[in-house]
Amino acid sequence: MVDMAENIKMTRQRRVILDILDRCETHPSADELYDLVRKKLPKISLATVYRNLDALSEAGLVRKLEFSGCQKRFDKTVLDHYHIRCQACGKIEDLPSEPGRGIERKFLPQTEFEITGHNLELIGICPDCRRKVR
Repeated sequence: MVDMAENIKMTRQRRVILDILDRCETHPSADELYDLVRKKLPKISLATVYRNLDALSEAGLVRKLEFSGCQKRFDKTVLDHYHIRCQACGKIEDLPSEPGRGIERKFLPQTEFEITGHNLELIGICPDCRRKVR
């Protein structure tokens, strides 16, 4: 297997972003990552963090999560997997299930699109938000 890091120049900024994202238990936004990265690289700009996240995403080292009506978030896990999002606070977690293999084939007879993949997002209310309502 080819190391995906070979496809991108690994600058100090990119290494710090990857290191921080790897230690995150959440799916942070670029703004949240920026706040964390500034602790190690105080002079870094938000625009630089965005550019590096885009480059890391294009290189396949991070996954960019783009859900309708939500701020982009970033995931350290690039392997196929599904997510669940809290509709109250926006928290996103990985779902502990295997992606549906072959689901694209089920829709081929119903469309003229060339299907290249799929995303699945479940929406609900997280335990923290449920407790706030009670």
